[in-house]
Amino acid sequence: MKKKVKDLALHEKDTGSSEVQVAHLTDKIENLSQHIKKFKKDKHSSVGLLKAVNKRKKLLDYLKKNKIDSYKEVISKLNLRK
Repeated sequence: MKKKVKDLALHEKDTGSSEVQVAHLTDKIENLSQHIKKFKKDKHSSVGLLKAVNKRKKLLDYLKKNKIDSYKEVISKLNLRK
């Protein structure tokens, strides 16, 4: 996942741009999804997964509204459906 973050970063030390945040959240969502498949009764992780999904959705909506070309790049590089 680090490679995808580096591809989306605007500069070398970029950690706060929307594109990088979406990449980090995508990694977190994938990890939590695998965890929940193993441990179905872990409700705290389920809540964390929902929060991460909603935050990523908000960031993607922001990108779609303000930086459409960056939005398309993020969607294609992270293989997200939209």
